[in-house]
Amino acid sequence: MPRLVRAGNNSGMTLHASPEPQCQVAEDMPKKDGAIEIEGRVIEPLPNAMFRVELANGHKVLAHISGKMRQHYIRILPEDRVVVELSPYDLTRGRIVYRYK
Repeated sequence: MPRLVRAGNNSGMTLHASPEPQCQVAEDMPKKDGAIEIEGRVIEPLPNAMFRVELANGHKVLAHISGKMRQHYIRILPEDRVVVELSPYDLTRGRIVYRYK
């Protein structure tokens, strides 16, 4: 249903129908804008569900477990192969989004 919008000055007000605002559907939105996914290996567990991960290119990053992995009680142990999602803003920190079997 179109919204009614006032137009004109106070003496001669008229109502015009304005078009409905366009909403983005969740499937049209990108999953993560600018996130970099790279494979790595867990070196050591740290407190508060943090892990030191060595990436395939040799860099070491500090990573935490993603919410879905916490929700499904997926355990991560040293020497596990994982996929880490890095933010383009800070390439030394990441989120573990997948653990290989």
